[in-house]
Amino acid sequence: MNLTKMMLTTTALTVAAANAFADGHMADTMTAVSWGGAYQTSQQRAYTEPYMEMNEGLDVVWDESSAEAVAKLRAMDEAGNVTWDIVDVVAADAMRLCDEGLAMEIDFDTVLAAAPDGTSATEDFGELIVSDCFIPQIVYSTTFGYRTDLVGDTPPTSVCAVFDTEAYPGKRSLEKRPIANMEWALICDGVGIDEVYDLLATTEGQDRALAKLDTIKDDVIWWSAGADTPQYLADGEVIMGSTYNGRLFSVIEEQKQPVAMLWDWQMFDLDGWIIPANLPEDRLARVMDFVKFATDTQRLADQAKYISYGPARASSAPLVGQHADLGIEMAPHMPTDPENSKNTFLFNYEFWADYRDDIDAKFQAWLAQ
Repeated sequence: MNLTKMMLTTTALTVAAANAFADGHMADTMTAVSWGGAYQTSQQRAYTEPYMEMNEGLDVVWDESSAEAVAKLRAMDEAGNVTWDIVDVVAADAMRLCDEGLAMEIDFDTVLAAAPDGTSATEDFGELIVSDCFIPQIVYSTTFGYRTDLVGDTPPTSVCAVFDTEAYPGKRSLEKRPIANMEWALICDGVGIDEVYDLLATTEGQDRALAKLDTIKDDVIWWSAGADTPQYLADGEVIMGSTYNGRLFSVIEEQKQPVAMLWDWQMFDLDGWIIPANLPEDRLARVMDFVKFATDTQRLADQAKYISYGPARASSAPLVGQHADLGIEMAPHMPTDPENSKNTFLFNYEFWADYRDDIDAKFQAWLAQ
């Protein structure tokens, strides 16, 4: 979107929200969409519970459909009935929604709070603002957990153990989408990390990744919700499985299950809010009030009390302390800790924004074979 159109959009947004504030017409309900499980619980405890205490009579309804956010917002837009008010999405999905006009472009320094020392929101979030529509919350990683009692005397140290069914027999769990799986498949097929995305952009590279995944296809339980793998691990249904690092922290530290982290070649990613386009003024005003509160320096640091994801604001990092319930220091459990991040790769937002639909279709067709 060009600068003039962006300024007009932002002005309309600000005027609409301001009018609703002035008239006292902020909506008394808000539908927030997230991922369920431990992550959503951390949002509720850090964001919505304190916000509701400040706004008596407000009802916040949670929908756990973030994995399907793009498809559902497309359908809602086509039907002319957008029922969601604020949606938690990964950065690549935010970019797609922004490009399609389904998410609202915002002026970060107008909409979001400055840091306590006056640093602007855009400077505080810095390079994590990867889209004009995306308000970052956390840095997280997709990585692996494994059952310590099922791996024998040689616990895995490499992500490629996932493909070694001889040394580590048993079921694995992988997410039912190509992201991360395709990258790990190529890495474990001998491709250098600096060549992975160039190769994935080709038919040959995609076929090579799927061929590597084919070697374990019969041993995989496919998951769609972030809470699935921790449950599979807790129940002993899988020997190892991928999920978000915060979900593994929960099953290891909070539930005390015999599970350990495998940080090798974890995939860093961003998660944050988008606001659906064309909300009614009262709902828009409510969301704007909430998002300014929920993404300030203290609130983002507060979320790290409940789950091991790094806050997206630079000013929040020094405020990260102990887990609210366990009393353990949270910094060593963050994916960005130096001991945990010796082998990492950054999710390539632009690549997946460009190739997601095509590779998704190819991946789902492969799954159905």
